[in-house]
Amino acid sequence: MAALHNRISRKELKERILKDPTPRTTVSFYRYFRISEPEMFRNTLYTGLNALGVFGRIYLAQEGINAQVSVPAENFEVFKSYVYSIEPLNGMRLNVAVADDGKSFYALDIKVRDKIVADGIVDPLFDMANKGRYVNAEEFNQLASDPDTIIIDMRNHYEFEVGHFENAIGIPSDTFREQLPMAVDMMKDKSDKNIIMYCTGGIRCEKASAYMLHKGFKNVFHLEGGIINYVNNVKEKKLKNEFHGKNFVFDHRLGERITDEIIAHCHQCGNAADTHVNCMNDACHLLFIQCDACNQNYEGCCSKECQEVIHLSAEEQKRLRAGIDKGRNVFNKSKTRLHQKFQQKG
Repeated sequence: MAALHNRISRKELKERILKDPTPRTTVSFYRYFRISEPEMFRNTLYTGLNALGVFGRIYLAQEGINAQVSVPAENFEVFKSYVYSIEPLNGMRLNVAVADDGKSFYALDIKVRDKIVADGIVDPLFDMANKGRYVNAEEFNQLASDPDTIIIDMRNHYEFEVGHFENAIGIPSDTFREQLPMAVDMMKDKSDKNIIMYCTGGIRCEKASAYMLHKGFKNVFHLEGGIINYVNNVKEKKLKNEFHGKNFVFDHRLGERITDEIIAHCHQCGNAADTHVNCMNDACHLLFIQCDACNQNYEGCCSKECQEVIHLSAEEQKRLRAGIDKGRNVFNKSKTRLHQKFQQKG
């Protein structure tokens, strides 16, 4: 049987994919369905996808599957047939990336978790079967033009910052589990409105729509296939594109360019910018927006302090970051922080 885990260092794997000229297609998919034995399902799935040269990140739980993968273009139809051969996944939407350099992933990771989306929901009466109504791109545009419609972005604040739909409301939080009760509270006096929820590929807004219904809202919709499917449909059907800016993605690209508009600003100098980077100081690794000029001035770091650290010896850097818990270290203007202070040890 093929190895069920990667045995090669991440550094070597990344170097390999950067040099590999093989055309690859990035695709994401999810489905809520019951998996009685996630570990067994995980091992079977790993064996099948590994044989096809698939890279990516897949989460499994008893509630379903959430996947973002990179597939060799020549194997895409075989990959599709394999995925659809799994009965609960047959006919599932496969969202092909809008902008793809073929280098989105360099290893295959399949992990079993408690949930495919960490939601914080503990109410045993909550039921994903009772979810909001799907709307496609054309229906979304029609509903969005109605003054009685409210559009809610169910992505993290840093995703919303670089790109979102016209008139969408962002929920200023770092986590989905925080956003769910916040969305209910923000909409408590608007229960008679049409509420459309959206996210990157559909998985979060589908659960959010079910949560809103669970909390007593009536006219709840969610965008089928999320931003990715919307943009592809808009192009195919030549519809008006209501999305502005860049779509944040959770792989090395950190974003897909949807329109030429730059609606965000550099977190260091304030100039127009929408490129997310991680601070080059591994003890910080802050996710933030940095313009080209600041990237050069700070050498990819979020601060002068971190810039000083990256010029220390590798051994000293390793000593300084020992025991550091970066957690969800992202720039959040709503919490007025640039980065969690790097504490040097004496």
